[in-house]
Amino acid sequence: MTEVIQALFEGETIMKSSLLVRVAALTVAAFTAVAAADVRIQGAGSTFVNPMMQRWVAEFQKVHPDTKIDYQSIGSGGGIKGFTEKTIDFGATDAQLNKKELEKVGGEEKIVEFPIISGGVVPAYNLPGVTGEVKFSGAVLADIYLGKITKWNDPKLAELNAGVTLPDLAITPASRTDGSGTNFIFTSYLGTQSKEFVEKVGVAKQVKWPVGVGGKGNEGVTAVVQQTPGAIGYIEQAYADQNKISYGSVQNKNGKFVKCSPASVSKAGESVAGQVKGNLLVANFWNQAGDEAYPIAGVTYIVLYKDLSNIKSKEQATQLVQFLTWAAKDGQKLASELDYAPMSDAMIEKIEAAIANLSYGGETIKTADAK
Repeated sequence: MTEVIQALFEGETIMKSSLLVRVAALTVAAFTAVAAADVRIQGAGSTFVNPMMQRWVAEFQKVHPDTKIDYQSIGSGGGIKGFTEKTIDFGATDAQLNKKELEKVGGEEKIVEFPIISGGVVPAYNLPGVTGEVKFSGAVLADIYLGKITKWNDPKLAELNAGVTLPDLAITPASRTDGSGTNFIFTSYLGTQSKEFVEKVGVAKQVKWPVGVGGKGNEGVTAVVQQTPGAIGYIEQAYADQNKISYGSVQNKNGKFVKCSPASVSKAGESVAGQVKGNLLVANFWNQAGDEAYPIAGVTYIVLYKDLSNIKSKEQATQLVQFLTWAAKDGQKLASELDYAPMSDAMIEKIEAAIANLSYGGETIKTADAK
């Protein structure tokens, strides 16, 4: 009898074990199916575009819930590095790829580069007690960042701001410590205003600033300005507005003082679409002519390999193309809500044509939204 009971017990144990194994196998299979259904896309780069990019991702994923897009705001320099080293699926940069970077990826014929959104870099400041808007010229901003203007009540600033009482307060210039497109836009603009600035600081994504306090990303410079009475920093307009930081108007090429807005940035970009063609849609947006044009305007470029075989699967590549096509067209309608300026209709046509040249393994990519 004991042997019979033991045999029954062992049989039941084996059956239970078998059942558990089958349940575990089914559970693993279910999780694997879910994981396989999700398409994951990794992008990184510009902090300038980050508020807009996060909104685009959220809106796109509402109608494409199986597409998971992770965009890391690490600066344009980091985005270019990740792109050239093929550790990300797409990069975002406020400075077009330079000659050395193009050589690293095999030449301009190997990539597609196009603007996705435009915006302005503003001189944000922390001046307790000052209620009137502070005006700046390019020459004055250059002198501040060269350390030649050190007080807010300096005669050169006072001359531009008749009727505004500026305090006898030291100026603390805040600047980017990382390689960034915002650096590139700001230094490129100041380079058009001051030969001395070009000689002593230069025009680049990363420069050595002679004075001031550094911060990483638009977020870091924003924090320095917020925490430091007397500080001035160059940040993307959306960061200034979202953090309720004051910023001034800037004298443009036509001699007019213009405050940054989606409309004034769009005015700066009106003539640019006619200057670009092909797969590299790059141009300078700063210091454009026009009474209403904001002078420190720039764009964020998306950079991709023309053949997206660096991406793990064709499905991922297809979803990435679908997302970028949507952002370049329908996503532009959201731009003004976050104080960005949308691309012009003429530029959108050129962007769509550039995207249409993307392929995977030599085959043109067709998305579900393609006509």
